[in-house]
Amino acid sequence: MARGGTRDELPGWYIGDTGSGTLYKRGRFLGEGTFGCCYQLTEVTSGRVYAAKVIPRARLTMVGTRDRVERERELQGRLCHRHIVRLHGHFTDCSHVYLLLELCSRGSLADILRVRGRLTEPEVRYYLRQIISGLRYLHGHGVVHRDLKPSNFLVTEKMQVKIGDLGLARREAPRGRRWGALCGTPGYLAPEVLDRRGHGAPADVWALGCAVYAMLTGSPPFEAAERQELFRRIRAAWYPLPPHLSPRARALIARLLVPEPTARPSLPDVLAHGFFTQGFTPARLSPRACHSVPIFMGHNSLRWLVWGAAACWGGGGRAGSTGTHCTLSRDTCDPPGKDPSPKNIH
Repeated sequence: MARGGTRDELPGWYIGDTGSGTLYKRGRFLGEGTFGCCYQLTEVTSGRVYAAKVIPRARLTMVGTRDRVERERELQGRLCHRHIVRLHGHFTDCSHVYLLLELCSRGSLADILRVRGRLTEPEVRYYLRQIISGLRYLHGHGVVHRDLKPSNFLVTEKMQVKIGDLGLARREAPRGRRWGALCGTPGYLAPEVLDRRGHGAPADVWALGCAVYAMLTGSPPFEAAERQELFRRIRAAWYPLPPHLSPRARALIARLLVPEPTARPSLPDVLAHGFFTQGFTPARLSPRACHSVPIFMGHNSLRWLVWGAAACWGGGGRAGSTGTHCTLSRDTCDPPGKDPSPKNIH
């Protein structure tokens, strides 16, 4: 198990791409990834802003690291979808490799969950439709993400969500072969990955189920102090079901978290589930939803007003909490079914 670069290995305040002659100014620290840290980088002449993944060149000498960085650059450079973080370019200097990525200024769904505790079902539908759109694009191009989780679902200024961090992504194994590497985030690993039976698209569907559970409850479905106990729970698909989950949400989670990979639904089948078809999806979300429970006006408003009040006054935070304080924001919604535009193992 490894963690990315440390903030002691900082690049300079001004960074030059000698190949293009472009000068960048390093801004705020955005986060830490598998191989390095992420900073806001501003192109001095144009003012364009990027999220730059900064990888110390010294780390490229570690076994497998260079290949993984090259694979991420090659894969992400070929992808172009509105719900996948875009790679705009890359360059190197004497001490670091820089990947210039699309900036998602509102952080990740994990950041929102840290503030909010958990999300409402309309919000989860809103984000999930976009995540599934991006994931269908990846799978359609033969790419398996292998590390889907809330911290890799990034939110833009306009509250769109995009799949990020393709550091562990890989093309699906050719027919008759399988990738048996144990990689990803422990609590989100599918049973077949634990058993080295391969890491294909169904493993991404399992991880998506774990993410759905985390968004709706505030915690991942599988937790344990000891690694072996964690893996035992994953293999048995044993997870608690908080009482606030609706029957449709429980049914969707149960469909996604099936131990046998061939029994899991396809992504179109997920969208056809009653959780989506029998519940409304907001056309958009206000940025205030990053820190407060939204109220959706225009469709069954009273019901969701009551729900929002109950979430605030009766434990709207992490499952089991009480007395969570929040403010409510308003937004609009469309009718049901309308589709709006811990450390890693290596």
